[in-house]
Amino acid sequence: MKKSTYLFLIVISLIPIKLFSDTLEIIKSNPSNLKYIGKVIVTDGDTIRKGNLKIRLHGIDAPEYKQKCKNSEGQFYACGIKSSDFLKSVINTNDVYCKGKNTDRYGRLIAICFVNNINLNSTMVKDGWAIAYRYYSKDYIAEEERAKKNKRGIWQGIFEEPYIWRKNN
Repeated sequence: MKKSTYLFLIVISLIPIKLFSDTLEIIKSNPSNLKYIGKVIVTDGDTIRKGNLKIRLHGIDAPEYKQKCKNSEGQFYACGIKSSDFLKSVINTNDVYCKGKNTDRYGRLIAICFVNNINLNSTMVKDGWAIAYRYYSKDYIAEEERAKKNKRGIWQGIFEEPYIWRKNN
């Protein structure tokens, strides 16, 4: 292989790395203007990740991955895993689009995210796998009240609010 061809291949292979690092810089400098598109990994019921970028879903709080809740018969179940699994099922293999609000003290992007025009934040609360995080937002209260009334997700039984569970564990 010619030296110029080899050099060309090296330069071409570095372009995706440069584009991704530029995306991270845009997020850090101006998160509120971000329209993010891509495949993500679900960390738990209110957090997703793309590479080093962590995105916390705005205005909701989901059970922690290791958190247990009680169902309607009083039996413990892994509600944190169920919450995470529900978010995975909604996202499936689709691209996620997020509108950044700001960043939190941990450097995570706080965002409202969508899959196929479905608001993930709202869906998590509406289906009972997250609660409206009133400390940070008044969004999603109506969805929470509907889920509670219909005994959806964690509202089928008894649970400790995720922020309290985090504080105690």
